[in-house]
Amino acid sequence: MNTTTTSTNNDTASCGCGPTCCGVESVRNAAAAGATQSPIDEAAADAVREKVREGYGQIARSGGWSGAQLGAGGSATAAPAKSSSGCCGGSQAGGGCCGPATFSPEQLAAAIGYSPSDLAATPESANMGLSCGNPTAIAALRPGEVVIDLGSGGGFDCFVAGPKVGPTGRVIGVDMTPDMLSKARKNIAAYTKQSGLSNVEFRLGEIENLPVADATADVVISNCVLNLSTDKPRVWREIARVLKPGGRVAVSDLALLRPLPEAVRADVEALIGCVAGAALVEETRAQMQAAGLTDIVLTPKPGYIDAMTDWQDPLYRRIIDALPAGAKPGDYITSLDIAARKRT
Repeated sequence: MNTTTTSTNNDTASCGCGPTCCGVESVRNAAAAGATQSPIDEAAADAVREKVREGYGQIARSGGWSGAQLGAGGSATAAPAKSSSGCCGGSQAGGGCCGPATFSPEQLAAAIGYSPSDLAATPESANMGLSCGNPTAIAALRPGEVVIDLGSGGGFDCFVAGPKVGPTGRVIGVDMTPDMLSKARKNIAAYTKQSGLSNVEFRLGEIENLPVADATADVVISNCVLNLSTDKPRVWREIARVLKPGGRVAVSDLALLRPLPEAVRADVEALIGCVAGAALVEETRAQMQAAGLTDIVLTPKPGYIDAMTDWQDPLYRRIIDALPAGAKPGDYITSLDIAARKRT
């Protein structure tokens, strides 16, 4: 059975260097195609991947979103005082759905439902504030299961999942950013020391072409990553491929309740911040069904976006500036819990 829980809640790029800055035109076209069933321009898709890889590489090296956004001339520990753009260099545009600059990664983890026990075996540097939900909670993981985490970053959700599947289980993190992969692998030693487990590994790869054999996983999880893909239907097909028959999907992501204004979709920082490339909720359901997934449940969590706005997250402040008068980000964007199964 497919069910969906719903919530009622200028054309120039806001990159700061003009509408062609840093390949924004290509980014906009590829992100728009990836959010729908439109054909993918591979050159544009490569441009998007490079921008995302570059942005998340900066986050990995700085230890969090705010440090990367401040650039070489700023302090990696202080939140930006105001919004400014600069995708052609260091930026002070602030946080975003996958990395708010106005509160700590620990505060974010607590706000979206991670418990102290979840974090007990998680190396501190693995949590960079890149979450928009708690997919391990959606998954209801069991001992002995094999879990694949798409876009695993520094390994945060992998290390949360590891104790849940225990010594007979296995967690495989996949990420396309070498700096993130290096960070995650360095975190394994601390995880093993804290948990006594050696059941987590990390692989370099793109979520559109997973470096995992068919029918490997009992569960596929992901946290605020699928929206970054320029070919979301292919990602869902890959998820179905690597799942065992009857295997589960547990994803937290950003989704759209209605299309974003062009000025937001064209913003590279909004893309890296997991907003500009998000798909409509109903498009997500259609893509999952086409991939052979069933028992689909899509649950919007509007409180997350409201919190970003209430806490004056700089990226969301800039999004507000690009919206029609009287509109707010929660009218367009929602955090979405995604659950499904592969047909048996």
